[in-house]
Amino acid sequence: MTYIKTITDEDLTALLKKDSKAAFTEIYRRYADSLTGFAMSKLHDMDEARDLLHDFFVKFWEDRQSLNVQNNLKAYLFSSIRYKIVDRIRRNISRRSYDSLIQSLADTYEPSVELQIEAEELSLAFVKLIDNLSPRVSLIYKLSRHQNHTVSEIAAMLNLSQQTVKNQLTSALKYLRQSIKYISLLLLLLPPLFWLK
Repeated sequence: MTYIKTITDEDLTALLKKDSKAAFTEIYRRYADSLTGFAMSKLHDMDEARDLLHDFFVKFWEDRQSLNVQNNLKAYLFSSIRYKIVDRIRRNISRRSYDSLIQSLADTYEPSVELQIEAEELSLAFVKLIDNLSPRVSLIYKLSRHQNHTVSEIAAMLNLSQQTVKNQLTSALKYLRQSIKYISLLLLLLPPLFWLK
């Protein structure tokens, strides 16, 4: 479909809303590199920028029929990515601040044995959820989230394409998000210090 490379962004958006995979592919071809470069310039980590872009385009395809693009697709894409970048940076800062707070209080707080047991049970429930994943997905998740390996490192270790690793991580995270709602609720009820040993 050579003609699709010549049509306007507005027409591409209209086709995308009609489930055109060719339109989606063309949008990706036109903007993925510049969006990745933009994300990289803000995150200073190419793997993280690529992961963010991958997650964005998965969601972009899933939400294709309800997209609210006001005439300018390029502006919409960059605005959406900017929001994702800000959210990612905020979460990273929050995580670092949280870790610092936990570390500073670690020596001054002694949780009760009962609360330690409750926290351990929650932790075990989460471990079981991970173990319920298929062996390969579970391994990829653990390499990424527990051992902090990048997508490219995992792909090399397991002799898989980076895209396969990203797809498996997306699948694992989706499953875990859907499965741990009740765990998340319990975690909100327990102060974070209860996770300290």
